Amino acid sequence: MTSSEQGKYRLATIRNELGLHARSAALVAGLAQNSRGPVWIVKEAQRADASSIIDILTLVCKKGTEIKIIIEDPADSEILDAIVQLVASGFGEQ
Repeated sequence: MTSSEQGKYRLATIRNELGLHARSAALVAGLAQNSRGPVWIVKEAQRADASSIIDILTLVCKKGTEIKIIIEDPADSEILDAIVQLVASGFGEQ
């Protein structure tokens, strides 16, 4: 886990063939909705609220896209880890 002025973050690469689509975005949002503070997904210069399926979908993350998952509250480290694991698992689609 790395820290920046934005908070703690980890990088992840979208692995599943369909990318970050509606079902996978719903899984991410479900985890992020349990956080104490904001959770963000960043793709290049775009930032999305990880608790919002619609926000996540606006990033248009295809297979191979690298994203940064950011938490602002250190108490959300487990949620950060869970989202990274979810992405790494291909959202259970592989």
